[in-house]
Amino acid sequence: MDEFRMLSSDVVEDNEEIIEQSLRPQALKEYIGQTKVTNELQIYIEAAKFRNEALDHVLLYGPPGLGKTTLARVIANEMNVNIHTTSGPAIEKPGDLMVLLNELEPGDVLFIDEIHRLPRVVEEILYSAMEDYFVDIIVGQDVNARPVHFTLPPFTLIGATTKAGSLSAPLRARFGIVLRMEFYDVVDLTKIVTRTAGVLNNSIEEEGALEIARRSRGTPRIANRLLRRVRDYTQVYSDGIITSPLADKALTLLRVDKEGLDAIDRQILTTMIDYYHGGPVGIGSIAATIGEDRDTIEDMYEPYLLQIGFLKRTQRGRVVTPIAYDHLGYDLPKTNE
Repeated sequence: MDEFRMLSSDVVEDNEEIIEQSLRPQALKEYIGQTKVTNELQIYIEAAKFRNEALDHVLLYGPPGLGKTTLARVIANEMNVNIHTTSGPAIEKPGDLMVLLNELEPGDVLFIDEIHRLPRVVEEILYSAMEDYFVDIIVGQDVNARPVHFTLPPFTLIGATTKAGSLSAPLRARFGIVLRMEFYDVVDLTKIVTRTAGVLNNSIEEEGALEIARRSRGTPRIANRLLRRVRDYTQVYSDGIITSPLADKALTLLRVDKEGLDAIDRQILTTMIDYYHGGPVGIGSIAATIGEDRDTIEDMYEPYLLQIGFLKRTQRGRVVTPIAYDHLGYDLPKTNE
């Protein structure tokens, strides 16, 4: 029985991986949204291929869930090269980086997610690797220590980060292509939801896709996650066709409101109103009060609340705006009128 469970689990994971890969676009022409970014990349990629050169190093930055990893894979596909993926926290020491660099073929893409979390000693090795395609390291210890020079093939480093400001100036300066990814508009998210529903063999009406898109916080990752949960709801309580009313009921059950706010968003805002009179208040105080990690609030929740105008930043801290008071059903304090 245990063996059966293990095999079943493996099959489920394999199926999930297949589905996840099928949801990802493989070429720039299939990539929905981020038009400015993809138009720029199209030029740079065509120019690099015309010169038969590796694409210049690329830095992709913006809030999580906007498709930075997917875009890195699309770039590799467009360049007809292999992609090697890792993350900043996974590269703990220079030897870890050397293993990755040693696997590169001419033109290959090395994708480092969360590149702002690279250890400084590793980051410094990247400088010469990115600029001149070589690495000098010291092997051995004490009297046996000796320098070793490694020549690297031309390659493309694609770094992804939610905190471009956390990158050191020397590392940031070595990226020839720096692209900021924006939140998606409802039109593009509706197209993404419709495409994903097709891949998952789910019937969805245009208004149903629009309802999900409106509540997806401008983020494809969230849109696809909400679609899966709405799909579950409609398969249990209806005929499986996702309509606008059914999507509304399912998302309300998930406590995702009309503006895409979830329980944590509302907790942040109501805490600021109830405990700090709407602000100004520091992000550290908010995190301590609601028991949430500060980085999580800054990376996952605050950008969207700022985007839709429910929060604003001041020199003294964050402040809840009048439209957030109205959305949450609070009376606006007289001092804020």
